Amino acid sequence: MTMFTAEILCVGNELLSGITVNTNAYWLSNKITESGGFVKRITVVGDNVDEIASAVKESIARRPDWLILSGGLGPTYDDKTLQGIAVGLNLDLALDKMAVEMLRRSYARRSITYELNEVRLKMAKIPRGSIPIQNPVGTAPSVIVEATPEKTRIICLPGVPKEMEAIFLESILPEIKNTVGDFYLKEGSFEVIGISEAMLAPMLSQLVESNPTDYSYIKTHPQEYSRDNKPRLRIQIVAKGKDKNEVEIRHNNISKMLIEEIGRLGGKIN
Repeated sequence: MTMFTAEILCVGNELLSGITVNTNAYWLSNKITESGGFVKRITVVGDNVDEIASAVKESIARRPDWLILSGGLGPTYDDKTLQGIAVGLNLDLALDKMAVEMLRRSYARRSITYELNEVRLKMAKIPRGSIPIQNPVGTAPSVIVEATPEKTRIICLPGVPKEMEAIFLESILPEIKNTVGDFYLKEGSFEVIGISEAMLAPMLSQLVESNPTDYSYIKTHPQEYSRDNKPRLRIQIVAKGKDKNEVEIRHNNISKMLIEEIGRLGGKIN
């Protein structure tokens, strides 16, 4: 199975200052993973053209299939995402007729009296050769940029969660699923009492080495000690792939070996 890879770049000073929790990165990475993609990196930068441009160039150099940006598409002075992309890729920003029409539809949908002045038209100035996407909830169109040196596709989404989610589900996720093709994921977890991570580490290493890392994931999550001062772990097992039967077998085999080792070490499964 060819792995679909993505990076997420979130833009906004409010994310760096702690004023706003970065829920967009969590939501996007979850949707991409569920669909069979692999998120290689999540980056956060401020509302600075040079920082956005640098982050875009660095991401493209790593050659993910898609780079998904969130935030900075609005009409205000600190909305600089498209400008940063243009600088990073050495592209001109140009007023796009389709994007202007999308603005008109957005205002009409919300019955807003408006004037398409320079401030509002800022949202329709996109890197030359890009494709605007209608925003079904808010105003600023999303943008797809394909003129990248390494053929990484750049997807620019609004920072407002409801807008970002609506556009992603309607226009972006179907393309990811079509690119990935058939995909199955099985995830399970169980709680163990009486064993520490260190005790289970040798078996975990053995399982990781004997299973394809792109298609399986095993993780221990330490919990608070029990009332009688025994260690507690939550063990997460994920198997994925194109063949449903292979996924089921891999997940079951990993679970069986872990359960046997936990019993041998004297642990108890809740």
